[in-house]
Amino acid sequence: MEKTFTLPEIHPDFKLNKKHYNNQDLAAVAYNLIKEGEPYEGRIGTFLLDWLNDQEYIAVKTSGSTGTPKKIRIKKEFMVNSALATGKFFDLPSKSTALHCLPADYIAGKMMLVRAMVLGWDIDTVPPKANALDQVFKIYDFCAMTPFQLDNSLSRLHLIRKLIVGGGSVSANLKKLVQGLETKIYETYGMTETVTHIAARRINPKKEKEHPIPFKVLPNVSISTNERGCLIIEAPKVAEGKLVTNDVAEIVKKKKFLLKGRYDNVINSGGIKLHPEQIEAKLEAIIAHRFFVTSLPDDALGEKLILMVESDFSEEALRALEREIRDFRMLEKYEVPKKIYFVGKFEETPNGKIHRGNTLKSRIS
Repeated sequence: MEKTFTLPEIHPDFKLNKKHYNNQDLAAVAYNLIKEGEPYEGRIGTFLLDWLNDQEYIAVKTSGSTGTPKKIRIKKEFMVNSALATGKFFDLPSKSTALHCLPADYIAGKMMLVRAMVLGWDIDTVPPKANALDQVFKIYDFCAMTPFQLDNSLSRLHLIRKLIVGGGSVSANLKKLVQGLETKIYETYGMTETVTHIAARRINPKKEKEHPIPFKVLPNVSISTNERGCLIIEAPKVAEGKLVTNDVAEIVKKKKFLLKGRYDNVINSGGIKLHPEQIEAKLEAIIAHRFFVTSLPDDALGEKLILMVESDFSEEALRALEREIRDFRMLEKYEVPKKIYFVGKFEETPNGKIHRGNTLKSRIS
């Protein structure tokens, strides 16, 4: 007989905005948030009702950063298991204080609530805006942010003891800015299909033992790579079967790996394979605007490397950037873009990530 999942009772130590709730009380609160709350609170209420219903799964939107956004079903059992793994990995027992500043439409925002209910955290909610800590005046044990929120919260990070950052890569410049801060800041790796993160790495260690710093997987996660060099994830507690990613990775130890970039972003230029993400990490030192590296078809090379910069075009700015890149010692000769395009505004996915494909089409077409 197939085993069915029973939703656990909310942890007795759970608090939402300073008040204790059990399953029944929380349903009434959720209705009130939908009816009377701000839009972000209404989305929290909608998720809480979905969590408390009799269904064994939650419908979740993917971000759309690597394809068309879609809705997928995630088992509540997997979400509970993910919460338990996070609590163990980051040492966050019951009565830990947490700040919720992410939109509850997406898996990261939903999981902050699930962790609180399952682990017994005392969680407060604030609007999911860029400067999320602006109206925060107490210290929290734990918080999750996007890189954009982190960048806009640096002056108040002393209010967070442990911070996880996901939903996009953390730039080299942002990593420099957080060095020396007391807050323990972790970049996470994961996706909607793995119920947020399955690995993390601290980006501001007191002593950097390994360079570059590898990701370390959470409990009950195994990793390998396939013939393309792409990461394969086996995490039976949070996902069914093997998950073959498009992320090119190097496994440095049994539980640790380095990311090189996405396989579908790899550029074959004259027989040399280029990883845009690695080139972008270097260029961050000299380009102040948002940018990305991609390619266009080329008769001689097959694909030629190009650079897209989010800025208003001027001949003077173009020539200055070309000179700076030409003189930049960190780039190998084949990593120098063959052409630079200025774009007034990049196309974005629904949750604010750069949509490379659409941006390229809108500029080149």
